Amino acid sequence: MPWDLVIGQDRLTEALGRAVAQERIAGAYLFYGPDGVGKRAAALAFAQALQCEQRGRGGPKDAACGRCLACTKVGRGLHPDLHVYLPQPNDARLDDVTERLQRLYRNPYEVVDFQRRPSLQDAGKTSSKQVIYSADGIRAIMHDLHYVPGEGRYTVGILLDADRMRVEAANAFLKMLEEPGEQTVLVLTATRTDQMLPTILSRCQRLRFDPLPAEAIEQALAAREQVAPDRAAFVARMADGSYAQALALTESEELAERRQLALDFLRKAYGLDPMTLPLQIEQIGKLGREPVKQLFSLMLGWVRDLVLYRVAGENAPLVNVDQAEAIRSFVTRLPDARLEAMTGLIEEAADLIEGNVHTALVLTVLAQALSAAMRGQDRTRLFAPLAEPAVTA
Repeated sequence: MPWDLVIGQDRLTEALGRAVAQERIAGAYLFYGPDGVGKRAAALAFAQALQCEQRGRGGPKDAACGRCLACTKVGRGLHPDLHVYLPQPNDARLDDVTERLQRLYRNPYEVVDFQRRPSLQDAGKTSSKQVIYSADGIRAIMHDLHYVPGEGRYTVGILLDADRMRVEAANAFLKMLEEPGEQTVLVLTATRTDQMLPTILSRCQRLRFDPLPAEAIEQALAAREQVAPDRAAFVARMADGSYAQALALTESEELAERRQLALDFLRKAYGLDPMTLPLQIEQIGKLGREPVKQLFSLMLGWVRDLVLYRVAGENAPLVNVDQAEAIRSFVTRLPDARLEAMTGLIEEAADLIEGNVHTALVLTVLAQALSAAMRGQDRTRLFAPLAEPAVTA
């Protein structure tokens, strides 16, 4: 996996490439940042560069050649001196762990961890089980990485989601960092460094991975996944800087339906049609809390596009690029619409749903409030706060 397969993190891959070319390799690295932005891809590319047989011997000095035996073994997860680990629940099956790692080697941006994908056959849910590195698990890892490399240049250990170590596990792992092997390189990935021991952080060379630009995600979706241009542009702007999230969205057959439902709700809210609006509210209410929250997120994306178009016109970087004509029509026909108020109303509705307020009630009041805001009226809250009780002497 040469560096160019890592999406949109050129500054970091160039720094790692220089370290490889100069043979100035630290004993431990921490790649940290949001999920799905390339930490895992960079870790595997780094491991491949470290093990490449042709590096500096006719091949590139700062990257893997991608063709030699060592590179192909790393790419397929078969190199005996590369060890990749996932935190897992107590009842994880070996064949399940193996399949997840094989998927990771094929596409390091795919969601394969047990926390966000308890079952590989059922994406989109979050595990209710404890997904961690236990102290026993860390001791087994230490045993694996204790030996000098038998075939490659280094013994490389990649610990994915290293912020999921329990305290006992972190203390055990700290001993490895304090006494690293000469030819051992550890790469940790993490999202929440605030959940890691400061002593571990201090012993790692840290590289921060930032959210990806929408343009980089869009280009990668078109080139790697053959996603149609309009859909790639839409998904890229919905993905919040995460290529993994973008992949999940492209696989979701419900996304287009949910967006259409969100737009239909906004249109019906404007007219407050007593015949069709209650039926749609009933339809939305049957979806469940998480889908309703996603619906609000899609509404917010639409209103954001209205704001951008009002300011920048045809040059606006829209999320809903395939709906540009509808957005232009809304802004033109409703010049007095209070878009900032609409954003606040939808956000308040999302908070109410999160607080388990009845969905149909929230949607009914939201429709009334949005109708007023679209007409330029001063409606900024769904529910007025309760007045403070009067204090009597």
